[in-house]
Amino acid sequence: MEPRADFLIIGSGIAGLRAAVELAGAGSVVLLTKAEPREGNTGYAQGGIAAAVGPDDSPELHAADTIAAGDGLCDEQAVAVLVGEGPGYVRELMAWGAAFDRDSNGFPALAIEGAHSARRVLHAHDSTGREISRVLWSKVAGLPGVQTLTHARAVDLVLRDDGRCLGARFLLDDGTVGSAWAGAVLLATGGAGQVYSDTTNPPVATGDGLVMAYRAGARVIDLEFVQFHPTALRVPGHPRFLLSEALRGEGARLLNEDGEPFMRQYDPGGDLAPRDRVSRAIERETRRTGHPVYLSLQHLDPDFVHTRFPLVTDTCRAAGLDLARERIPVGPAAHYLMGGVETDLDGRTSIPGLFAAGEVACTGVHGANRLASNSLLEGLVFGARAGRAMTLGERSRHETGSTAVPRPERAAAAFGIAEHEVQALMWRHAGLFRDEQGLHRALSTLEELWRDLQGRNGPAGALDLGTWRLVSLVTLGRLIVRAALRRTESRGGHYRTDYPERDDIHWKRRVGERRRSSAEF
Repeated sequence: MEPRADFLIIGSGIAGLRAAVELAGAGSVVLLTKAEPREGNTGYAQGGIAAAVGPDDSPELHAADTIAAGDGLCDEQAVAVLVGEGPGYVRELMAWGAAFDRDSNGFPALAIEGAHSARRVLHAHDSTGREISRVLWSKVAGLPGVQTLTHARAVDLVLRDDGRCLGARFLLDDGTVGSAWAGAVLLATGGAGQVYSDTTNPPVATGDGLVMAYRAGARVIDLEFVQFHPTALRVPGHPRFLLSEALRGEGARLLNEDGEPFMRQYDPGGDLAPRDRVSRAIERETRRTGHPVYLSLQHLDPDFVHTRFPLVTDTCRAAGLDLARERIPVGPAAHYLMGGVETDLDGRTSIPGLFAAGEVACTGVHGANRLASNSLLEGLVFGARAGRAMTLGERSRHETGSTAVPRPERAAAAFGIAEHEVQALMWRHAGLFRDEQGLHRALSTLEELWRDLQGRNGPAGALDLGTWRLVSLVTLGRLIVRAALRRTESRGGHYRTDYPERDDIHWKRRVGERRRSSAEF
C-alpha cells in the first residue's frame, strides 16, 4: 500500500484537522491516524479553549498570563501569535457550528481556570475537545481530495539522500507495511503521556511523531518540561481520569483528609495556582498526612454540578462516587509535554519538507509550564499556520527516496522488560520530583534498553505494533531524562529537589538536541 499525495498529515487531532482545512484547496491530502480518528488527546480535552473574546479581556492580558505561567521561558513572539490570532480561529469554529455553552444573554459562557486573570475559557460542558473535533471532522469530510487512512501507525519518516522528508512508513493493525509519499509532511501526532505510569492521556499518546522526527535527525527541545495535571481521579481499580481544572474554576475546593483546605499553605494562588505548583503541593500534602487529597464540590448546587460536568459526573458514578455530594480522591498525573520537535512559527522543523504542529511541536509558546486551556488554541492557530506554510514554495512531488534510519528487529519480550516497567521507572525518577541520583538510575536502565534496541536492524515488517510502542517509550524516556539531568535548576514542570531554586543566570534559556550520529538508532 503506497498512497501518494501532495500533502501528508500524520495525526487526526485539532492541529492535523485544522491544517487539512488549509491544505485541501491546494492539492491532495492523505491523513494517517493510528487508531480511530477521534481517539487522540483532542477528544479528551475537557476544560475548554482559552481566547480573549470577552468584554473584560484582551490579547495583552492573555499574553501576560501565558508568560507568567511559562515561568520565564516563553517565546514572546510565539505567545503574541497565539493570543492575537486565537480569537479569530475560535469565532471561525463557532461559525462552523461549534456549540459552546452560552449564558442567559446568548453570549459564550466564559470560565476561569488556574493562573488566568480573566474569564476567557470557552467550553461545551466538559467535552470541549470532542465538540471541536466533531466540528473539524465535519468540515474536513466535506472537502475534496482528503483521504483518511485509519489504524495506520507511522513508524519511520522517509528521507531523500539530501535529507528532505518525502513521506512516512506505516504499519497497519494486520501487520501490513505501507509507505505514504508526499511533497510535504506534517507531524500532528499529539502527546506522550503514556511514558508515565500515571497519566490522563489515552493509550495512543506514546510520542511516536517526536521519536520519528528525532531518529530522522530533527532537533528536539525543552523535553524536561512535563506538565502533571494536579487532579486526576484516584480510585483503586479504575484508570486515572482527568478531573478538569474547570471544576476548580467553578468553585471546587482541594481538601485534605481532615476536610481542611491546604493549598494556601503551599502557594498564595491557592486552588487556582499554576498546575505545576498545585501538583507538587498535592503530592507533598499526601506525603505529610499519609492520606489522599480530595476535590470537593459539596458546597455547590448539585443540579448545577451534574449539568455543567456531565462527563465527569458519569465517570465518578462509574467509580461509585457522586461528584456533587461526595469528596473525590485525586492526585497528579502526567498530562502534557511542553517540549517537542523544534519549529518556527509556521511549523517548519530542521528537516526540509517536514512540519510539526500541536503538542508534538515546540514553538516555545508554553515555556516551562503551559497555561490551562491553551493547548486546543495552540492546535488551531499553529495547525492552520503550518498548513498555509506547506502550500508555499517548491515541493518535491511523489518522489521515492531512501532512509538511513535503522530499525530494531527483535520482539519486545526479548528485552526482558515490560512496557509498564518503563512507565513506572519514569514516574519514580523523572516525575514530579527529580534528583541527580534517581535520574542517573533511570538513564542507566534506559540506555541499556536503548543499546538493545539499536543492536540489530531489519525491515519494519519484522516488528509488531507492541514493539514499536516500546521503541517510542524507551526513546522518549531517554530524551526526557537526559534533558532533566542537563537542567540543574527548578522551573515550571521541571523540579529538582537537589536544585530547588530557579536559576535565571545560568538557565534562562531553552536547550535542545539532535541525534548524535547517523549510526545511532
